[in-house]
Amino acid sequence: MASAHGSSSSSSSYDFSFKILLIGDSGVGKSSLLVTFISNALDDLSPTIGVDFKIKHLTVGGKRLKLTIWDTAGQERFRTLTSSYYRSAQGIILVYDVTRRETFTNLSDVWAKEVELYSTNQDCIKMLVGNKVDRESERVVTREEGIALAQEYGCSFFECSAKTRENVEKCFEELALKILGVPSLLEEGSTVVKRNILKQKQEYTAAPNTGCCS
Repeated sequence: MASAHGSSSSSSSYDFSFKILLIGDSGVGKSSLLVTFISNALDDLSPTIGVDFKIKHLTVGGKRLKLTIWDTAGQERFRTLTSSYYRSAQGIILVYDVTRRETFTNLSDVWAKEVELYSTNQDCIKMLVGNKVDRESERVVTREEGIALAQEYGCSFFECSAKTRENVEKCFEELALKILGVPSLLEEGSTVVKRNILKQKQEYTAAPNTGCCS
């Protein structure tokens, strides 16, 4: 799905750059969803320590996008990362495990509150994702409950399986499409804006993880 007019330089090889966050309890499969989306192989992953991010280029709605997708450890002890982690995110995916009810209730009790507290983008697009639907026999959170919670927060809803790849690409593409529909988010993610502020940011890029390891 390459663009018809190609890319004249690496800095203009995409139309927009978006920052996407994956949040939710530890072990719900955030890293697995990310790896499944980025690549075609899913190996056994060790738990994410602190923050990790991966980049995916894709074309959605005729636009070439660069998604920088941030994955965080769900453990309490990494909560000090939150404010910088949430800053300037255009999309947030709240993930729970359909086989573990506490991961679902924690979205309301913990994660949604955190988004409210730290998200700097009023127009930020949120999406609710129930993962591990391949383990249907172990399911304890119904699809209807997921839909109801998504409606409560005014966000899209998907049930996914990182193992079978079900809905994984669809979920990220839908999020990107929704971001493309919000002018303020587009302006923030445009390559022109990025080039204009690049010089100011250069001194910070050398140490993006400052403060994580204290």
